[in-house]
Amino acid sequence: MDGSKKQLNKSIQFWLSVYLSAAILLVAVVTGALSFVFAFDEAHELQDESLRQTASLIDHVPSADEIILVNGNRGSDADSDLLILNLNPVADPVLFGLPDGLHTLDQTGAKYRAFIRTLPDLSRIALLQKTELRDEIANDSAIRTLLPLLVLVPILLLLVTWLVQKIFRPIGVLAREIDSRGDLELHAVPEKGLPQEIQPFVHAINRLFERVAQSVQAQQRFLADAAHELRSPIAALSLQAERLEACELNPEARERIIRLKKGIDRSRRLLGQLLSMARAQSNPVVERGPVSLLGVCTHVLEDALPVAQEKGIDLGMGETTQDAVVHAEETEVLLIVRNLVDNAIRYSNAGGVVDLGIHHEMGWAVFTVEDNGPGIAQSDRQRVFDPFFRVSGLEQTGSGLGLAIVKGLVDRLDGKIELHDSARFASGLVVKVFFNRHPKP
Repeated sequence: MDGSKKQLNKSIQFWLSVYLSAAILLVAVVTGALSFVFAFDEAHELQDESLRQTASLIDHVPSADEIILVNGNRGSDADSDLLILNLNPVADPVLFGLPDGLHTLDQTGAKYRAFIRTLPDLSRIALLQKTELRDEIANDSAIRTLLPLLVLVPILLLLVTWLVQKIFRPIGVLAREIDSRGDLELHAVPEKGLPQEIQPFVHAINRLFERVAQSVQAQQRFLADAAHELRSPIAALSLQAERLEACELNPEARERIIRLKKGIDRSRRLLGQLLSMARAQSNPVVERGPVSLLGVCTHVLEDALPVAQEKGIDLGMGETTQDAVVHAEETEVLLIVRNLVDNAIRYSNAGGVVDLGIHHEMGWAVFTVEDNGPGIAQSDRQRVFDPFFRVSGLEQTGSGLGLAIVKGLVDRLDGKIELHDSARFASGLVVKVFFNRHPKP
């Protein structure tokens, strides 16, 4: 909850909506108040003009039955909007003494708006209207002028919120596009459709991406060049070791030659994995298409079978294996499968079992490698994906790059990798690689 509040406090979109809404409400209140006052006064002026025009139509003193009287002695008409009074200097000395025109009167405790006029025969009349009735009419008229404003203000508030969201939508799309990128997807951010105020920020991001891409490429070139340059001296060392082994040597020297050859083989394997890692971490434009997992597994099994047989390991495909087609570059899938199979054979005990499997699971194409080796402790299962990390307590020594290479390739393919204990054997490991059937373009 506190995090959400902090985000709102720092949200430009939120505060822009708040300030614009507050401005609209303030303008609406001021405009509404002024409109109400002006409409109220205008209604009174119209009513005054109505009194004036009505009085101008009267050209003689009304007869007794036409006069609407306003006091108890002369009678009254409570339902009448307009009262017409024939003024008498004796009965109405105050009214009779007023000049012609509009006046506000207080008659018998009630307030009236009156228009007094002298007729051609010098008699005088007064047209009276209760101010309470006039105010009610003026108030109704003023309220009607406010109705459009009361309807428009909520619409304006919703429109402002929608417009602010629409203006900031390209920024959200840009943020999601950058967030969905892989670690090495450092191509320039498209600037089309972005607000002009955001473009300098996008320029800065693109320049940063360019510098990072150059740095990454330099590191990858160094790694690839170093591994490539070391191949020749290691090949020469291997050749010299083989020639030395062919000579007549005492048992101790021959044992050391055997150890030397193993060390050279480990170095060659390390260089091969370094090159594979450099390719896995690079971001070349590759043509990806449908790749048969079963076809890749068959190819890897053909290459790995002699090594497995030499160690007495039962290597093959599981009984429930079914083919699956994934959208990838074949070399990427080949490196994943080859590294996992090589690891399983290397760390399994002599006479062990290594089974490969393929199945479908909730929209994923899943490749599995299961063995009955020593497995990996729970505490090490996150760290084994770090380059050069080696699990302690194992007889076999490796470079610590196999799973790091696999993890990098799986991430590039928008997949995931999981490590589980074997359910078939007393000890062992199951590596599950999930290939996304619909990866990101």
